[in-house]
Amino acid sequence: MENEFTKEEIEALEQKRLEELFEELEQVLETLEEGGTGLEESFRLYRRGQLLSRLCRDKIDGVEKQLIVLSEQEEE
Repeated sequence: MENEFTKEEIEALEQKRLEELFEELEQVLETLEEGGTGLEESFRLYRRGQLLSRLCRDKIDGVEKQLIVLSEQEEE
């Protein structure tokens, strides 16, 4: 649930470049894979990973839409 994150946290993440989001997502996954974190921290990291994944997907979708528009304009 995104309400675990403040509006400011989400907005700050939305301003990051795709590469930065992927890097943070990779760090989250590495931490979860290593283990050693408590259940609550693991769940928090999991939720953050879900948010990061959604933001990455949204950015990729936006780029794909722009490419479609550019491609259609070139065909005209």
